[in-house]
Amino acid sequence: MQRLLSSLVRRKTLESPVREAEIPHGQRVYAIGDVHGRFDLLIGLLDRIRADNRKRGAADTQVVMLGDMIDRGAGSAHVIEYLRALRGSFATFHFIRGNHEEVMLAALAEGAVPEEIGWLEFGGYETMKSYGASDALFVEEGPALARAMRAMVPDTHLVFLQQLVDRVIIGDYLFVHAGICPGVPIDRQSGEDMRWIREPFLTDERDHGMIVVHGHSQCIEPQFRANRIGIDTGAYRTGRLTALGLEGADRWVVSERKSVR
Repeated sequence: MQRLLSSLVRRKTLESPVREAEIPHGQRVYAIGDVHGRFDLLIGLLDRIRADNRKRGAADTQVVMLGDMIDRGAGSAHVIEYLRALRGSFATFHFIRGNHEEVMLAALAEGAVPEEIGWLEFGGYETMKSYGASDALFVEEGPALARAMRAMVPDTHLVFLQQLVDRVIIGDYLFVHAGICPGVPIDRQSGEDMRWIREPFLTDERDHGMIVVHGHSQCIEPQFRANRIGIDTGAYRTGRLTALGLEGADRWVVSERKSVR
């Protein structure tokens, strides 16, 4: 019985905020989880966000893309082209680099050996297909393959990917792709951890000084914990792309669902 009570108390603690977290007055924020090439879901979700934003009235609206916009799904090239042209639309957009963007850039770098980096098996095959690559392209090997793939990706897309950031801070919220290393000050977090970490971040219960909003680790439903909010609902696999809405102390979820492709 004591063990059961302890378990219930621990669960309640995880689901209860440890601090009052707020977005600055006059701002409204939407954070979008891992798109992974599902252009159809992205378009649908942004339509829902626009409608939700209008319904809530005037605000300085910010949209934070949490990274992993590419790979696995069939529409990565369309995702990048659409997002890079969104500046000046209904909101200010912020773009965070995920581990998939990191690996794509590494695989396309001058002198890279894509087979050693493993990007094609990591979702890069689908991304190159979205740029019009035929199977004949993948006969190439080593730096020749890197050059051939690089030639198919517009320079504007590479510049967009190179300009992605590691983190965004708005009010009491820290937005990153994967999470942070517990116990390390925010300004000393490594880019590697912010793009790749799972444990010990996911099960750590301490107060990080901010609520961490992240993707990277898939969950059936958005995870609201005392110190973090995870919103990667596995778009490419489940057909559900999720956004978290934040204004003042309020939180809500906006989702787009379609069939799995």
